[in-house]
Amino acid sequence: MHYKVFGRKTGLRVSELALGGGNFGTGWGHGAERDEAKRIFDGYLEAGGNFIDTANGYQNGQSEVMLCEFIAAERDRLVIATKFTMGTDRVANISFTGNNRKNMVRSVEESLKRLKTDHIDLFWAHITDGVTPMEEILRGFDDLVRAGKIHYAGLSNFPAWRIARADVLAEVRGFSPIAAIQTEYSLAERTAERELLPMAEALGLAATLWSPLGGGFLTGKYRTGDDNNRAAKLGMLIHAEKSARETALLDTLLAVAAELESTPTHVAIAWLREKAKRSTTALIPILGSRTREQLDATLGALNVHLSDEQLARLDGSSAVEMGVPHAMIAGSAARYTGVETLDLPKIPVA
Repeated sequence: MHYKVFGRKTGLRVSELALGGGNFGTGWGHGAERDEAKRIFDGYLEAGGNFIDTANGYQNGQSEVMLCEFIAAERDRLVIATKFTMGTDRVANISFTGNNRKNMVRSVEESLKRLKTDHIDLFWAHITDGVTPMEEILRGFDDLVRAGKIHYAGLSNFPAWRIARADVLAEVRGFSPIAAIQTEYSLAERTAERELLPMAEALGLAATLWSPLGGGFLTGKYRTGDDNNRAAKLGMLIHAEKSARETALLDTLLAVAAELESTPTHVAIAWLREKAKRSTTALIPILGSRTREQLDATLGALNVHLSDEQLARLDGSSAVEMGVPHAMIAGSAARYTGVETLDLPKIPVA
């Protein structure tokens, strides 16, 4: 496994694939028991991984508790990320949720206890609550960095305009910078290409990418009916073959996999790795395996290489409408502004 500098805001080195802890535990009625979670964790480290991503609410807190045991002997070599905002259960008291400073401070202390560590390497706001001022979030992060409780901070599932404003506010006020964003991104879900990923590249923010297999959709298993456990038990964060686009995408994915004598899982992850190679900042897919077999099947993507022609076919079958103003900018607007005559840099002007 290769390693990357975690965006242009840090010197942190992380593996090109992160391991997600969302399936560590059974608090949601769907996940991995302790022994299977340990097999997944060990397999990831054996492959050279060093970046673990979890959250206080994953499996109602069980994920952090399991990871506490797993990371104990390897803590200093690992980069541990966790999150706050949504609480540790689905009916959390209102004081135990949100992006506000009260919940942030309480959450980080509880995560430190569950993980049995004295610091968190990367601390995420899990999702925007829509009400907490960005100044409050940034000041809270900055205080935690200065206290040594966290090393870096990031924004997960926030709109691009709020992240861009946070980047500017941190710079002008001398707060610790936002190091990264986290968003869903895969062949099945490419709308982050409209605003979030161009913004991350322009501002030098790393991007960790959740659900790289579209909740299992890109494995092809839902088409064959081989495994519907996630759909039946978890019932969320799942893509389905509900339109002509999804059918064309899955057909193309299966065809490319057959050409390479590989699997659709390998091809879907290999596509993300190709996107990462072409980015000027770090794009890190998060593997959310529920079994060691799923992890091993996913890690096989490290040996898959797509041709330009195969990449173009996958891009074409998975493309999304860019919407306003992107479609206009990509079309007739360029010739009226003279932009098409310029030798433009790869990175947009921030």
